[in-house]
Amino acid sequence: MSDPASQPPQKARPRRRIGLANRLRAYFFAGVLVTAPISLTIYIAWLLIDLIDSRITPLIPLKYHPETYLPFSIPGIGVLVLVILMTLIGALTAGFLGRLVIRAGEAIVNRLPVVRSLYGALKQIMETVLAQKSNAFRQVVLFEYPRPNCWALGFVSGATTGEVQEKVNAAEVINVFVPTTPNPTSGFLLFIPKSDLVYLDMSIEEGIKMVVSGGIIAPPWPKKPNGEPALLPVAVAADQPERK
Repeated sequence: MSDPASQPPQKARPRRRIGLANRLRAYFFAGVLVTAPISLTIYIAWLLIDLIDSRITPLIPLKYHPETYLPFSIPGIGVLVLVILMTLIGALTAGFLGRLVIRAGEAIVNRLPVVRSLYGALKQIMETVLAQKSNAFRQVVLFEYPRPNCWALGFVSGATTGEVQEKVNAAEVINVFVPTTPNPTSGFLLFIPKSDLVYLDMSIEEGIKMVVSGGIIAPPWPKKPNGEPALLPVAVAADQPERK
């Protein structure tokens, strides 16, 4: 038998190197993924600020306008004025005189046939969402729609009460708002028995992201016991060998 130590060492197989074009392409897409969300966020914020400034700034008297004394314009003046104005209105309505004015204004609005319905609905929605008086839009659910074995994503907006609950042949019915893609502000309302709903662990923000992206962005699963998403393996294109 020959001594293994006397045998010549075997040459290691050369590792395949990634081509320069593939590496540059991976770097390019990585740069897009990093800069695109930040750039779009800044662009949308700038459009919103510019829209508010274009509506509020012309209402400011010239002697109080900063551009009268400065050689350059200051973006965001309209936003600042709007925030101060809303704060002052909130402070005034918190007093007795402010509540009296609001009641007088609501009494006038309630006499208008169409306006009173619109005002009442908008006021109730704003009080529910901003004042957080209920658990509306705090749970994401799945349900079979528009046919069996075809599932849709919805948001629980509350428990069904009144005539709808009384006339539906179900023990408990839930109000479910079904948003449209990619605009989640529009959609339709469904009254679904609670037993037909599948409650999900994803947050309302994760559900909205999934709707807006058309299912491209899905929250990680499974989650850790403390509620944090589990780390999922991510394949990096730059580390994968080039196929020949």
